[in-house]
Amino acid sequence: MTPPTPRSTPRFDLIGLVVSDMAASLAFYRLLGLEFAEGAESAPHVEAALPGGLRFALDTEDTIRSFHPGWQPPAGGGRVALAFLCGSPADVDTLYEAVLAAGHTAELKPFDAPWGMRYAVVHDPDGNAVDLFAHLNP
Repeated sequence: MTPPTPRSTPRFDLIGLVVSDMAASLAFYRLLGLEFAEGAESAPHVEAALPGGLRFALDTEDTIRSFHPGWQPPAGGGRVALAFLCGSPADVDTLYEAVLAAGHTAELKPFDAPWGMRYAVVHDPDGNAVDLFAHLNP
């Protein structure tokens, strides 16, 4: 038996993260340029619009458990990897230092990668890898 075919093609719409501390996560992603509603620190779910119509969402662990009571965060952290394009190689270094100055951790210091990018990796408050990069020769 052939499975039914959807009436329309699904469209990629949202990137979502489950966070342990909404206020800390909002501060981190605002530092990287994402815009969230003022006062969202106590919200159970927040979204930011991304270029191209995508959305970036943060949900608290309690929000997920409200409809999935047995949910547990993955062991070992590192739930997802995200990448932010910076305007220049110098901007990678500046943003990297700003992230560290704000108390966050890093995995890789900025370096000129062999694939033609200035590249660094920092961690959000839940341990997700966040790549910062810029093209060396735009």
